[in-house]
Amino acid sequence: MKALELRKQLLIAESELNRASLDFEWQSMVREVHILSRRAESISSMVKAAGALVSGLSSLRGKKPQPGAEKSSWWQAVLKGAGVASSFWSELRNKDEDRG
Repeated sequence: MKALELRKQLLIAESELNRASLDFEWQSMVREVHILSRRAESISSMVKAAGALVSGLSSLRGKKPQPGAEKSSWWQAVLKGAGVASSFWSELRNKDEDRG
């Protein structure tokens, strides 16, 4: 009878070790998923900022002026550039605030 009781205690101990190991692995997986999601958010923010930058730069280039049409002043180009820089800066700040 002692052999069966000893075997039962060993199986219970093994089961507890397995439960603890499973819990540790689960917590590790949760941490990894959290890290991965933060990286995805960071990449998404960078892609948005790059898109805003490309969009702004393409709007700076504008269309070629039609013959006989007036050229835009250099002030308009400066203002457009400031708008592009502002939107790019805003995207980068939003990314940093999301991390914090």
